[in-house]
Amino acid sequence: MNQFVVVANRLPVDAGPGGLVSALQPIARSSGGAWVGWTGNPDERPEPFEHEGVHIQPVELTGEDVDHYYEGQSNSTIWPLFHDAVEPPVHRRAWRVAYEAVNRRFAEATASVAAEGATVWVHDYQLLLVPGMLRRARPDLRIGFFLHIPFPPVELFMQLPRRTEFVRGLLGADLVGFQQPLAAQNFMRLTTQLLGLHPQGERVAYEGRTVTARAFPISIDVAEIEGLAADPEVQRDAAQLRKDLGGDRRLLLLGVDRLDYTKGIDQRIEAYGELLADGTISNDEAVLVQVATPSRMRVAQYQQLRERVEREVGRINGEFGDVGRVPLHYLFQSRTRAELVALYLAADIMLVTPLRDGMNLVAKEYVAARRDEGGALVLSEFTGAASELDDAFLVNPYDVDDLKRGIVAAIATGPEELTARMRRMRERVRAHDVDRWARDFLDVLG
Repeated sequence: MNQFVVVANRLPVDAGPGGLVSALQPIARSSGGAWVGWTGNPDERPEPFEHEGVHIQPVELTGEDVDHYYEGQSNSTIWPLFHDAVEPPVHRRAWRVAYEAVNRRFAEATASVAAEGATVWVHDYQLLLVPGMLRRARPDLRIGFFLHIPFPPVELFMQLPRRTEFVRGLLGADLVGFQQPLAAQNFMRLTTQLLGLHPQGERVAYEGRTVTARAFPISIDVAEIEGLAADPEVQRDAAQLRKDLGGDRRLLLLGVDRLDYTKGIDQRIEAYGELLADGTISNDEAVLVQVATPSRMRVAQYQQLRERVEREVGRINGEFGDVGRVPLHYLFQSRTRAELVALYLAADIMLVTPLRDGMNLVAKEYVAARRDEGGALVLSEFTGAASELDDAFLVNPYDVDDLKRGIVAAIATGPEELTARMRRMRERVRAHDVDRWARDFLDVLG
């Protein structure tokens, strides 16, 4: 039996180094902990096993579960709704039934490995019902929940079928963590509107317990990113990328995103195309590199996005490019962490312009990688990162003119001011890394 249990959609096995795994695996290891999650392969039924000192408790998902619970309710209903309905959410009864069944499976697996009085930390939008289910099965547990994506305003959340069950699910936790204070406030307002509760600040009494809702802005493994940025091989790769992608051009702009409709890739490329069209920048002086990591390509909205982006990339390169020299390099592929850091080092201007994002760790990774205190960050004001990295050039990604203004401002700003801005952002990111985020959350959870 385990004193500390992490519950997440995916297991830390084969996940590679990442923020959540690097922060929580050492805690789980040192406290004799467990991790409950799915392997990522449908219809696989592995037995529990040990991985790097952590007990791994796999949860089986069938192919139908993946279609209904994961790609359906999680990624076609909850994901778009919680991201301001940038794309219309799809609501299907069969998906809701599967979501509830899979959440119950996760809760049962967790209850089976948690020691008496253990601390359980449940993560993200795929498992919103787990805290409530776990509370009913194991009232002795100390339960925390953290939502990595935005939490919508009340009027949007109210569209969700069986909305009250989701609020009750989250109230099963002792501590509900969000990226931003406004998200916690939205949640508290829902407890009043849907359940008639009476929150006092960030606390609300529910079924004889006190539930706390608070913001804990997530961060990155700064030491890992800085270590890669200092690696001579990564630095050589950065210099080679600069030469291969930019040639003799003065400016290299970079976007790195999952190919997702929330990331504002369409608008970013449109703004860049307009800057080329009106002569503000030219193919002789600037190049944009857009890395788009494949994501959820079985979902129709993602397939349509890919077609739109690739069509616009082709149009811009056809119109403004030259033989052997295009203004926009589009890479529809995954990159290793080291390859991403090399790109961060090569880029003069980083464009992080989602329409909505809980935090956006790419913005923080770019800042952490710039040990030289060089570069500029153009950042959407609709990211969680914007409240911390206010020395970035903040833009409204829905407004193509404002996107253009932000890019032009980053180009026009002198090196001394850019260095001062980057230094302040680096201080912020280094002081608030992912380890501090996890410690802060668990200290409050108790």
